[in-house]
Amino acid sequence: MSIIKKCDQDQFANGQSSSDLRVRSEGMKPETERDVEGTEQHPGIGPEEFPAPIGKLLGLKLLQAENGMAMVEFVADERHANPMGTLTGGVLCEITDAAMGFAYYTTLAADESFTALELKINFLRPVWKATLRAKARVVRAGKLVGLVECDVVDEKKRLVARASITCLTLRGQLAEGRRPPALLTRGSEA
Repeated sequence: MSIIKKCDQDQFANGQSSSDLRVRSEGMKPETERDVEGTEQHPGIGPEEFPAPIGKLLGLKLLQAENGMAMVEFVADERHANPMGTLTGGVLCEITDAAMGFAYYTTLAADESFTALELKINFLRPVWKATLRAKARVVRAGKLVGLVECDVVDEKKRLVARASITCLTLRGQLAEGRRPPALLTRGSEA
């Protein structure tokens, strides 16, 4: 049995509207592939000092960001500890947020921006001192909403945390004032 839902013109609280058609049949696999083909994407970003103030404060290093994927590196030490002496969860959230944000950013058109709707994280292993890598990949980049997942691993490739983020793509007036730093727009100017 199929369920078909047609929305002629959905109006969202943020002022954007969308015309959409969803079809779901029993036995159908959910959409999980990236559907970023055919969009004018931002150019890839190579290894650089992190372009946002919070990243500089934490010492994040952007290793890669292209084609719906990104990798951020972070060196955890006692400065980032919670009262129990392990890496605080807020810092792990920031690492994953940065990697997932860059991954999603690479799927956007030059005149688009985005914001996070939800971030979820599972802490799987305590960290005291370690070099961590957050590896993010876009699961789905829709016209309006996208999903990105991220794994954080230590030097021994042990899984430390797993996170996901739901992003809202912003266009037009909603994207104004939400432009990335100059580093990220390099090469997108004609």
